[in-house]
Amino acid sequence: MENAIHHRVVVVGGGAAGLGVAARLLRAGIKDVAIVEPSEHHYYQPFWTFVGGGVVGREQSVRPMAGLIPKGATWIKDAAATFDPANNSLATQGGKTLNYDYLVVCPGLQIDWGKIKGLPEALGKNGVCSNYGYDLAPITWDNIKNFQGGNAVFTFPPPPIKCAGAPQKIMYLAEDYFRKHGLRDKTRVLYYCATPSIFSVPKYAKALMEQAVGPRGIEVFFKHNLVEIRAGSKEAVFQNADSGEEVVQPYDMIHVVPPMSSPDFIKQSPLANAGGWVDVDKASLQHTRYPNVFSLGDASSLPTSKTAAAIRAQAPVLEANLLAVINGGQPALAYDGYTSCPLVTGYGRLILAEFDYDLKPKETFPFDQGKERLSMYLLKRYAIPMIYWEGLLKGYQWPRPGMS
Repeated sequence: MENAIHHRVVVVGGGAAGLGVAARLLRAGIKDVAIVEPSEHHYYQPFWTFVGGGVVGREQSVRPMAGLIPKGATWIKDAAATFDPANNSLATQGGKTLNYDYLVVCPGLQIDWGKIKGLPEALGKNGVCSNYGYDLAPITWDNIKNFQGGNAVFTFPPPPIKCAGAPQKIMYLAEDYFRKHGLRDKTRVLYYCATPSIFSVPKYAKALMEQAVGPRGIEVFFKHNLVEIRAGSKEAVFQNADSGEEVVQPYDMIHVVPPMSSPDFIKQSPLANAGGWVDVDKASLQHTRYPNVFSLGDASSLPTSKTAAAIRAQAPVLEANLLAVINGGQPALAYDGYTSCPLVTGYGRLILAEFDYDLKPKETFPFDQGKERLSMYLLKRYAIPMIYWEGLLKGYQWPRPGMS
């Protein structure tokens, strides 16, 4: 098309994946890299658990996008709308047509608040809270610090979601707060989890049940999915995955983790697989049908937990394989599914889960990471944010520990 803009590489998404990969490609000598991203701000979302738990202020989780775009990249401040990979082209919501030689797709996840009946109108009011938003996380802290006892309910939807450990991290912080403020004996802490276990990796599931859930009297209901919030009566309705029956749970506060999915514009595109994810080979990160298209991060079909730590392991593989294709070769590096989840189990306590596609632990440190440790809590609170801002987003290969 006459009005089409051409770039050597177009990166869709200015999150951790997009910024980091763009920086890597520019440093590798690719001269013409464009980033399609509409947002004014970039959020370090892992901090929102700490915002909800009263550890940090929300302003520590945000920076202007303009200051994070890698030097030399073209920022197209617009959102992708449709893809035409057969013709190496995409259209933006603002009406631009972008042509490319190579495409990297990493727009992140879409939060589907409306899939839970009654949730959108109840959110942020009368005890209903969620850490999944910059404006929402402080409300969680308001609920916790003003709680006077009763039923404190925490939910986990059917995966995939951003960092599958996050729904329980805030529960452990809340339980710890209630205990330290003399409220625990008049409080029920209830965890309604859509999955059949507390965590997908057996080692860490056992550790969580033995060190966090059991000793602290947390009531866990597996295979229960939140389907409705009845704000007027302060009731949450869950569906039992085995029987299909509905369970009505009264709450005094409820932290809701919303369902998430691939963005609609990905689901509806030729790039998607049957599940709506960008269809890539799980080892090479190259698209299964379009060899000049790659994907990483939350919107990709990679069958691993969706965390910043996973992106940190995926980015060098994608860079090497994309450069190989650009230079006329074939992808040679393989991603093993490494991901991580720093499981905050209270104020000053953390289990650092690291594992691969086979759900086998792949730990960094020379000690058992299945035990709660203050050192790992301090790593998440202080070191990992620095690694994120100064390493991951700038495309540097900093140490491995998880960033979710």
